[in-house]
Amino acid sequence: MIIPLTRQKLEQIIPLIASGDQYKYYWGKFNNFLQRLLISVVTVVVILLIKNLLQLDFGLVFVFGVFGGFFWLWYPVYQASIRNFKYRSYKYGGFFRGRIVDWWITEKVIGKQETVNNRGELVIIENREKRINLEVGDNTGFTIEFDAPLRSTHKAIARGQVAEMLVMSNSDDLSTIEEFSNIYIPGRNLWVSDYPYVREDLFSEVSRRIRSSPRGRSQTPRSRPESDDDYYDEQP
Repeated sequence: MIIPLTRQKLEQIIPLIASGDQYKYYWGKFNNFLQRLLISVVTVVVILLIKNLLQLDFGLVFVFGVFGGFFWLWYPVYQASIRNFKYRSYKYGGFFRGRIVDWWITEKVIGKQETVNNRGELVIIENREKRINLEVGDNTGFTIEFDAPLRSTHKAIARGQVAEMLVMSNSDDLSTIEEFSNIYIPGRNLWVSDYPYVREDLFSEVSRRIRSSPRGRSQTPRSRPESDDDYYDEQP
């Protein structure tokens, strides 16, 4: 089933500015930090050289110097916020609840390295990542396929488990789904994520409210509840 959400609730669940989990995602590994730090250092050096050559005002140089010097710190926020903006740009969103129809494991090439073997021959080594693939659907025949990096916690996933997510659309009746978020499996309190689009605490709150509501338990696909206006879309 798909239950439309109010715009206010949707924008709370998908934050405008990067959440802690989103910032951590784009912080990356140590080499990503070093790359950003190097850019920060080079930016400050270039700004100081330009100041000395052009005799620029100190105040202007200071502003740009701080901005460039802390590139390593604020750039993950910028990356996450841009990605969030894409989802927030859709006019309508809804809460989808279905079940795991199937799951399987695949491998994805995430990078390539060139090296030379003992005979002096060029060898290309592919860096592969194991990913879990989920097919989630409801009793109307609506299905979504989703994949994310494989984690040890995914051992708890089984066919038939309830799965929930946000779905995004530019259609007011959510008849056409454009995008969807990471997946929550409430029975295991487990998130299956690549990028953590939603604030988990707020999404879990909505999930609990809907599960505990008689209207939510009996909700037909794409129908609208008559109460809980602070969570649900009030359009007819």
